[in-house]
Amino acid sequence: MTFRSICAAAFVVLPLFATGQAMDNYRTYQNIEPSRYYRLAYDNDFFTATDEYYTQGISMEVVSPTLRYNPLAWLTIHLRDADNRYGVMIEHEGYTPRSIGDEQILYNNHPYAGVLMLRTFSTSGQPENGQRLYTSLTLGVIGPASGAKEMQMSIHKALGNLLPGGWKNQIRNDIVLNYEAQYEHKLFNEGHLFELDANAGARVGTLSDKINLGLEMMVGYFNSPLQADHDHKAFHIYLFEAPSISGIAYDATLQGGMFDHASPYIISSSQLSRVVFDNRAGAVLTYKGIYLQYYYAYQSKIFQTGLTHWWGGFSIGTRL
Repeated sequence: MTFRSICAAAFVVLPLFATGQAMDNYRTYQNIEPSRYYRLAYDNDFFTATDEYYTQGISMEVVSPTLRYNPLAWLTIHLRDADNRYGVMIEHEGYTPRSIGDEQILYNNHPYAGVLMLRTFSTSGQPENGQRLYTSLTLGVIGPASGAKEMQMSIHKALGNLLPGGWKNQIRNDIVLNYEAQYEHKLFNEGHLFELDANAGARVGTLSDKINLGLEMMVGYFNSPLQADHDHKAFHIYLFEAPSISGIAYDATLQGGMFDHASPYIISSSQLSRVVFDNRAGAVLTYKGIYLQYYYAYQSKIFQTGLTHWWGGFSIGTRL
């Protein structure tokens, strides 16, 4: 099979194996080369003409060698004799049912939920061995204290859109404490033109408990963090595809927090989809330390009475 036919077959087959999480920053295609950078990411299902389920996500990320002195950074795990990077990220996510105009509880639908989090993370890479380990500790809150109601209301007012009426029924305040580990390994590489990687990981805590397996493919011209041979050209552009499959044990945005059980409406454990498929595909452009990404995401049903969901997102990064 020729290199061209491998690429064509991969683009057809990979979306069929598609899940993951709402916002992440560990994947190979998201790599920014400088060890000091800032990145802003924004997700919204407005890009796919919907307003439901995972409806919006915003994150602000900083990576710097000085963050190794963050008191929580010692909880992250590193590979031996690796290049280690340290960062922090603030995340905000909002979830709504399919019809946001209704004030009453919409049963057999996604609960209203908002999450505000601070993530401490490190990325430990061994490019000569084609492997990388990402670990993170996330602290935060789910519920009204996240400010998700106020954010969505203000955006809809500013745009003159329908105002959501059901935030009074949202998941109640609870603690978010999660730990996550993701391992990536290079499977195949064709210089700076094509790469296929595998990843596996797990997340445990009060927000969600899951395991995942996935693939990542990049086609174009790029420097991979799993490849020791880097060029010094200013311009790179490439396409990516990242399907995965997850086994879900717990999801507080559907089932409510672990400690406060007074939420007016939740999805029961028996309704939860235990296997979820996800796929992300998009494009990345980098130029002299500037990083631009745009992508679309697909997710299969996360609860039995739900629907599949699409959303879009972009991120902008720059060296510090």
